[in-house]
Amino acid sequence: MGSYYYLVAGLPDLSLDDGKLSYTLKCFSEEMYPSLGDKDRRLVDWLYYKYDNANLLQILSYKEAVADDKGCFSDEELRLLVETVRDGDKADKKYPSYLTDFVVAYQEFADEEKYRAQDLLASMYYASAIKCGNPFLSAWFEFNLNVNNILSALTARKYKMDVSSCIVGDTEVCNQLRSSNARDFGLSTEIDYLEQVVRISETESLLEREKKIDQLKWKWLEDESFFHYFTVERLLVFLLQLEMIERWIALDKEKGNELFRQMIQHLKDEVQIPEEFRK
Repeated sequence: MGSYYYLVAGLPDLSLDDGKLSYTLKCFSEEMYPSLGDKDRRLVDWLYYKYDNANLLQILSYKEAVADDKGCFSDEELRLLVETVRDGDKADKKYPSYLTDFVVAYQEFADEEKYRAQDLLASMYYASAIKCGNPFLSAWFEFNLNVNNILSALTARKYKMDVSSCIVGDTEVCNQLRSSNARDFGLSTEIDYLEQVVRISETESLLEREKKIDQLKWKWLEDESFFHYFTVERLLVFLLQLEMIERWIALDKEKGNELFRQMIQHLKDEVQIPEEFRK
């Protein structure tokens, strides 16, 4: 995985037009993605697979469903995967193995069990993504899995629900959340952001809670990528933050614009031309 100095330095000058991004995740996949090496493309793919997950669930659940174009695979490709698995044939290696395994598992569900499909797919996705081979990206997926599960566990406790049925995944933290009756699930010494997540869970406004969750994630990305300059990790951070901004512009234009301005300033501050490149 080589340096992406020129690619990072050449990231487009993002601009807002009537509250809309002129550069999106789709733009990146079409314009910048082809410039990546094969190994790094596969890393970026993990960020787009979640859209394939949603599309695949739709296709399996509704015959009339049509996959959108946000993921790595087209509607036709996902339908071909389903057909291949159903015919008992070997799926093309271009599909991540967890997708193939999920289609196999889905076929075994009785109708009354299909409500479990989404959680099973999420669990399989995270298990595979955490083993993607890139320490930064693996940590990102594990962090997200932990935050989502802690919030789910706290909500389940609040409403006297079965905590274990709300947890996705099979990591040590997942199992601790399922089994512990301690106030902190016995995780205070293992997860340094646990108290932050607990405070976020106590926020009454759903919109405000979403903001705080994304602020936590944004800070994690900034902290964990601090020493990554012109590497694939910096591109991954760019994509993840861009995704947050896209979502907030859709949910809350003012907040989205604020995040967008922060991102532009950060990029301007970060991309300083090294002395050897100056003429």
